[in-house]
Amino acid sequence: MTVLILAPELDLTADRMVKALEDRAVPVVRMDTAWFPQRAGIDAELRNGRWMGTLSAAERTVELEGLRSIWYRSPSAFGFPEGMTATEQHWAMTEAKLGLGGVLASLPVKWVNHPARNADASYKPVQLVTAARCGLTVAETLITNSQAAVLRFAASGQTVTKALGAPSIREEGGRKTAFTQLLAASDLSDLRGVEVTAHQFQRWVPKSYEVRVIVAGGSLFAAAIHSNNAETYIDWRNDYKALSYNRVDPPPGVATGVREYCRELGLAYGAFDFVVRPDGEWVFLECNAGGQYGWLEDAAELPITAALADLLEKGNGA
Repeated sequence: MTVLILAPELDLTADRMVKALEDRAVPVVRMDTAWFPQRAGIDAELRNGRWMGTLSAAERTVELEGLRSIWYRSPSAFGFPEGMTATEQHWAMTEAKLGLGGVLASLPVKWVNHPARNADASYKPVQLVTAARCGLTVAETLITNSQAAVLRFAASGQTVTKALGAPSIREEGGRKTAFTQLLAASDLSDLRGVEVTAHQFQRWVPKSYEVRVIVAGGSLFAAAIHSNNAETYIDWRNDYKALSYNRVDPPPGVATGVREYCRELGLAYGAFDFVVRPDGEWVFLECNAGGQYGWLEDAAELPITAALADLLEKGNGA
């Protein structure tokens, strides 16, 4: 039985997982969905209520009924031949997602995580109410496109704004980022643009340090992230070189809460971010169902790859 890894072609963490599984003599096939349809193919027939056939990728072929688990690690967008119009590419993208993606999504195998569960768990408002329901402390939050609402919320205390989705976009050949920003008086005096879409604003939480908690099946790992300059104090993603790390143990209530959160949203894997206040209280910020862990595994000596390999090796027995 084979493990299928769906990951970008250039992904060092996926490289590490391939080696971990090969060291266990577990058959593994790796594919980036960007290879479809030019370097990968699907041949599936519905027989007796189940899709059967083959998936081919990079000169490897695997029987669909021979898969034990699938690791979904944010693979790239499908790649279509040159010469197709934008309309044709959009149509082909939808067909590929519903066809190839639909066949894989229907297979009775262990997913880490199933794309549908990842999609459900990507909504920040859903994350916050789920975390609160699971007993985790959450920050006061406002979702709005109203300037007046922002001013009302900010009048009650220091406020940050952060993206509801990906914090970066590609434009004019470059990447622009929008990390967490602490709102100053000058920001509040000019809120033009708030009205054009929904925005997230949160109460600023004073911090001693932050923590990333990784849930991998029944295993839980946590590392404190210490900021060493003003920029990383607001958002540690601003400068990874200015960070230091150490392993920590979450309080029992937090450990119980994150596990219950994963059960509620059907996640086998989750990367949780917390702020730890000076009084020791852990405040939930978000959970990325496909969040990175590779750099943290090395920095804090956390055996996350091994725990995920256990999960993938066991398949539905996990």
